[in-house]
Amino acid sequence: LIEAAVTELSTAISRLIRAYSSSFDANFQLASILKSPLCLDISLNSQLSFTVCAAHNIPEAWVTSYKVFSFSCLLTYAGKTICQVKICKNTPVKRSFFFLADWNEKVNFPLRIKALPRETMLTVKLLGVNSTSKNTEVLAWACSPLYAKERLISGTVLLSMALHSTLPTAVITPGICSTETPTSVTLQFIKPGPEERRGDLVEPTQECLRHIARLSQRHSLLLLSEQQRRILWFYRYSCNNQSCSLPLVLGSAPSWDRTTLSEMYALLRSWSFSNPLEALGLLTFSFPDQDIREAAVQQIENVSSDELLEYLPQLVQVLKFEWSLESPLVKLLLNRSLQSIQVAHQLYWLLKNAQNEVHFRMWYKKLLAALQFCAGQTLNSEFSKEEKLIRILEDIATKLKAATDPKRKEVLKVELSRLQLFFQEVKLCRLPLNPALVVQGIEADSCSYFTSNAFPLKISFINANAPSGNINVIFKVGDDLRQDMLVLQIIRVMDNIWLQEGLDMQMIIYRCLSTGKGQGLVQMVPDATTLAKIHRESGLIGPLKENTIKKWFRHHHPLESSYQEAVRNFFYSCAGWCVVTFILGVCDRHSDNIMLTTAGHMFHIDFGRFLGHAQMFGSIRRDRAPFIFTSEMEYFITEGGKNPQRFQEFVELCCRAYNIVRKHSQLLLNLLEMMLHAGLPELNSIQDLKYVYDNLRPQDSDLQATSYFTRKIKESLECFPVKLNNLIHTLAQMSVGSSAKPPAPETVPQEWVMLDTERSIARATILGFSKKPDPVYLIQVVQTCNVVTFVEKSFNQFSKLHSHLQKQFPSHALPEFPHSWHLPFTDLEHKRVKDLNLYLKQLLSGSRKLANNELVLSFFLNWSRNTLAEDSSSLTLGPQSAGHKPGVQLVISYENTRLTIMLKHMRNLHLPDGSTPSAQAEFYLLPDPYEVSRRKTRTAPKGSDPTYNELIVYNRVTELQGRVLKLVVKSKGTFVGAVNIQLSSVQFNEEKWYPLGNSVI
Repeated sequence: LIEAAVTELSTAISRLIRAYSSSFDANFQLASILKSPLCLDISLNSQLSFTVCAAHNIPEAWVTSYKVFSFSCLLTYAGKTICQVKICKNTPVKRSFFFLADWNEKVNFPLRIKALPRETMLTVKLLGVNSTSKNTEVLAWACSPLYAKERLISGTVLLSMALHSTLPTAVITPGICSTETPTSVTLQFIKPGPEERRGDLVEPTQECLRHIARLSQRHSLLLLSEQQRRILWFYRYSCNNQSCSLPLVLGSAPSWDRTTLSEMYALLRSWSFSNPLEALGLLTFSFPDQDIREAAVQQIENVSSDELLEYLPQLVQVLKFEWSLESPLVKLLLNRSLQSIQVAHQLYWLLKNAQNEVHFRMWYKKLLAALQFCAGQTLNSEFSKEEKLIRILEDIATKLKAATDPKRKEVLKVELSRLQLFFQEVKLCRLPLNPALVVQGIEADSCSYFTSNAFPLKISFINANAPSGNINVIFKVGDDLRQDMLVLQIIRVMDNIWLQEGLDMQMIIYRCLSTGKGQGLVQMVPDATTLAKIHRESGLIGPLKENTIKKWFRHHHPLESSYQEAVRNFFYSCAGWCVVTFILGVCDRHSDNIMLTTAGHMFHIDFGRFLGHAQMFGSIRRDRAPFIFTSEMEYFITEGGKNPQRFQEFVELCCRAYNIVRKHSQLLLNLLEMMLHAGLPELNSIQDLKYVYDNLRPQDSDLQATSYFTRKIKESLECFPVKLNNLIHTLAQMSVGSSAKPPAPETVPQEWVMLDTERSIARATILGFSKKPDPVYLIQVVQTCNVVTFVEKSFNQFSKLHSHLQKQFPSHALPEFPHSWHLPFTDLEHKRVKDLNLYLKQLLSGSRKLANNELVLSFFLNWSRNTLAEDSSSLTLGPQSAGHKPGVQLVISYENTRLTIMLKHMRNLHLPDGSTPSAQAEFYLLPDPYEVSRRKTRTAPKGSDPTYNELIVYNRVTELQGRVLKLVVKSKGTFVGAVNIQLSSVQFNEEKWYPLGNSVI
């Protein structure tokens, strides 16, 4: 704040000195005179206008003698009056460092400039209303030629006023204009201003202002129609930094003619930027004017070098639209390069890579030469070493790719010796990925290559800072990494936004750098494994199992505290990547480009497709889920369903992160728009920009966006083709003998095993099923003592039994459980009977520890309290325990007769028989004499803690006193709970849990 205030004060002082030295015979001036945007000549067709700002240094005697002050203006030629304008705005004196009358009043003469002779004189009179006589008296005057130094004067002008003397009207010439240092009253005005005609404009209605606010949420000029631009420009004087962004207003101007341009300059001069980054939008292709671009750079100068580093790729791209090497943007980047080695280093490689753009090759070569000229010998020596390193890596990768399979290892071994010779020569070298990483050699035994089509190199560099360990990188030839760079950069920007809001999403965002056409470096994340490899370790159908991720983490974290930390890291990072991959429309998502670290962090790799450009199989999109969030991820987060409220917390975290990013939609859209001319294959049109706009939904309220993103989470969770895609990918990648060994199983404590030989089960057979909404299977159970009983169970109860057996017996090979999914047009239930009978046969004829376990006995015989019934307390932990009452979480808001209710979550729901409901909420606004207020939500899947995030809206609710909101929860017609809420006592816009009663009042 102090730095910003000092900068603002310095700018104001500079303007004062410039105005003073240009208005009077001063023996000083600014060392460097910056061109003001208002210094452009006004069109001769423009109407003459200027602004009288203030009369400074009014004598103290006048303050007591005169009540208020005003002024009048006169145009004369050859002693004749051409036009006179009287201003009746009377202003009292203000006290600052001295007494002044502050008008800031626009004066419009009803004449066009081309109609005025070149020798026209302007005269301004200072008038005062006598406190005693009430008469208006002329107190002082000043005059100035309209054309000074053969040019129409412009900018801020100071005039020394003559006191108490008669105005020589007949001989008003430049000779009577005093330019000596003023000793008395000084008039300040800006002339001539643009042809504004503000007085003729109709003040916008409240509806118009709301429409302007909606238009401003488009955030990008390219997303505005011609009609919308006309509206914005028409109401330009009603726009400010609270209701709109300057790039939208200026970009909506109908033309770039001199008259319109002068109005744009006036808006630019008066605009107060809420954030320096707002000015990024003025550097796009839509703004070629150099003065506007200079004003934008002046704003960006307020950004620190560390923050500027985040936006450097975009600033390098918009260098295309600069006119010379002396442009303000070029100077800014070169100056920052002298201040920061990080900026210099990244700028060097960005300019180097930009030379691959054919039409701008020579321009970027000049810019690179300018950087090298400024950088000095030491830094240029570092650049040379890095370039040589990249050339060697490129040569190795090219030879490796061309070699035949049997000779590749030998070729690699020979070529790595070249790298070793390189380090013997240079000793130390910085990595282009990050100048802070200094390496002193390679560990040849750890270097290898990947067997994908491009045969990328894996190079293990020896860190010069030995305790930090080796630095592993991938060098690719044949892949355009510019798109990966952009996606990772935008994700890093989003992560910084979260961190500034105090939200750490545990994001791992690796570094990536394109070092030339179709080549580049990628940072390798240590202790990370692809999800595909984890699936392969779990068997042929690993992608279809629910507990694959959970078992993998259990293997790596035998200690409970360590395991819970991994769950937490996964919880946050998974939510973060759900949000960023959705907003950017990252496609081609499968298990080989999703990675997990042993510490629990999830992250994505390989961003060759984004902005919704999915691979197609004929007319079918390969990516059909909004983003990757599968049931096995939910299973891990909720501890296999034991902690269902964690899913609610996950949804809340995703929606919070989404809403935080949405508040910065303008920045994200500006960054993407600045890259539209970068030659990226999937970011080159307005439609690509609109895709991100549609995903950000800046026009929505936070509640609307929360409801929207919750639907996307559930769409992703229920999208079975994702699992099928992972299965197909795993099978395609799997080769004989390539699967790694599964993790070492955990031992089962002996006390977990319960044997009861007297009540063991000989066999269990499903005889049939009843066709209810949820089919129930009739099972004949034959015990070893020949006692025959019958029991009814659902498929969901079978699934829970299998899940709990997996938890208690991780070392046992359980029979394969039938899948919950099925192919269309198949007889599902008859197939399930067959599959379940096979499962029961294998389960009961296998290990005695399994067959006679208490879980199995209680499931079929119902003789133990600790059963697998859905109301069993053994399946719930902490806040889900049976002792907790059912409740519903709501957010209620009321604005402009509009009542909005968001149903967020419910908890601890049970039917009267103890089973789990498929809950649906019904709302009523009472009193409701015409019975028209009923609103319903969707029916949630069976569960005790469902998540909704659905909006219920009542319009034209003029009064809340005496109104009651009734909420009734039902499950397929069966009553579950209800609550009545007195709306007059509600705290609006706050999340609150309401207890559900067991009857309707």
